[in-house]
Amino acid sequence: MKAKKATAATRIDIGISEKDRLAIAGGLSKLLADSFTLYLMTHNFHWNVTGPMFNSLHNMFMEQYTEQWNALDVIAERIRALGVKAPGSYADYEKLTSINGHTGEPRALEMVALLVEAQEATARTARSLLPLADKANDQPTLDLITQRLDVHEKTAWMLRTLLEE
Repeated sequence: MKAKKATAATRIDIGISEKDRLAIAGGLSKLLADSFTLYLMTHNFHWNVTGPMFNSLHNMFMEQYTEQWNALDVIAERIRALGVKAPGSYADYEKLTSINGHTGEPRALEMVALLVEAQEATARTARSLLPLADKANDQPTLDLITQRLDVHEKTAWMLRTLLEE
């Protein structure tokens, strides 16, 4: 099947070069993969946490996975606005994510530590996009990244406090 030739109506001309749009969308795809992986991990821990901190962690994890779920759409829609298909399969996310998987059934505070690592990994992925988006003068992506960094860094800090003695 032949690819359709872009017409004036379908050509993307938003003031960002195609090369930069593709690079930014590639970085956002990694952020989407990290965000989905973090969402899934947090939701899993919400379901499976046990012990004396059950109620507080169960509720905290629910707030966190709900926030993550809502972020997925924002990130995917920015990728689409840049003219690129957003990744949407487990296989895609597994290739793109920087979050290390976990196995077994971690105890409550192990869950917290794993989530700190995953929040920080997601923040690093977001931060790595800043120079590219800045160079391309891509303000919507810069705004999205700034908002995501605020969430991930604050959440990592709050989780980290649970690990202090």
